[in-house]
Amino acid sequence: MKLNSRDAQRYFAAPDLSRAGVLIYGPDAMRVALKRQQVIANIIGPDGEAEMRITRLASADLRGQAAAVVDAIRARGFFDGPRAVFVDGAPDSLAPALKLAVDDWQEGDAQIIVTAGQLTPRSALRKLFEGHQNAYIAAVYADPPSPAEVSETLSQAGLRDVPQPVMADLVALADTLDPGDFRQTVEKLSLYKLEDTTPVSAEDVAAISPVSVEAEMDDLLTVVAEGRADKISPLLKRMQGQGQAPVSICIAAIRHFRTLHAVASYPGGAQQGIAKLRPPVFGPRRDKVLRQAQNWGAHKLEEANAMLLDADLALRSSNPPPQMAMIERVLIRLAFKARR
Repeated sequence: MKLNSRDAQRYFAAPDLSRAGVLIYGPDAMRVALKRQQVIANIIGPDGEAEMRITRLASADLRGQAAAVVDAIRARGFFDGPRAVFVDGAPDSLAPALKLAVDDWQEGDAQIIVTAGQLTPRSALRKLFEGHQNAYIAAVYADPPSPAEVSETLSQAGLRDVPQPVMADLVALADTLDPGDFRQTVEKLSLYKLEDTTPVSAEDVAAISPVSVEAEMDDLLTVVAEGRADKISPLLKRMQGQGQAPVSICIAAIRHFRTLHAVASYPGGAQQGIAKLRPPVFGPRRDKVLRQAQNWGAHKLEEANAMLLDADLALRSSNPPPQMAMIERVLIRLAFKARR
């Protein structure tokens, strides 16, 4: 039986043990693996792994052994409780063996959990699970997680006191990260909030989020955008000593000022513009970006971007000027422009 997206999410959260099992397939192996982990955990519970109530079967070992899956689902261990048999990366050639197991499955046998890559409508595996009344099939697509899925991930990590604005930030963050990276980020957030009874804040999310810009670079761009020209030279010297190339600094500045321009020129205003940024920004950095965009305004930011693009072309020319001196001059000019 085929599960649509909503029914699949419901099944992953509370598997139906009255049916033989499920085939989970899709083009993104990480997303498929996360759903497989979720459904198995919800079948065997937190002690299932330690009690050996899960059997893993390699697809390669099942070739020519049609009865192996049937034997696995009927096997009994020392501990009572629901059991699962997991077949990873099943090819179409395993369809006959899996059909034998699904046909022979009886209530009380282990659940059959099968994963596969992208399957065409003509796939033998897909036809088997779609047409069988005693099993389910669920496709996992590379779509951003829904707010309900993000909420489920937070709940699994023990994070339940999450205000709505912070939840919106986390949904936006989930849209920009791979599923595995987002889950690791949520686990870091859970550890960060360990023994902290206050609600999750934007500052908490900012503290554990993957950093897209190095701290030194972020400091430099902040002083430029806020017009603190006297701070530019010492920061540049320190970055030069760390091996930062002038072209890299210029590219980072272009990216930063384009972000400011996107926020400042958003039709609904800067507050809405910063909420639309991808990847999102959080906590104190969000406040800084918003303040800089509002102070500069869209027109001045267009001029700043034009200056940076001219500098980038000059740095990449066949006969460039002294590069660090040039980028320093451009950044100082921008800092003075910020004061006007």
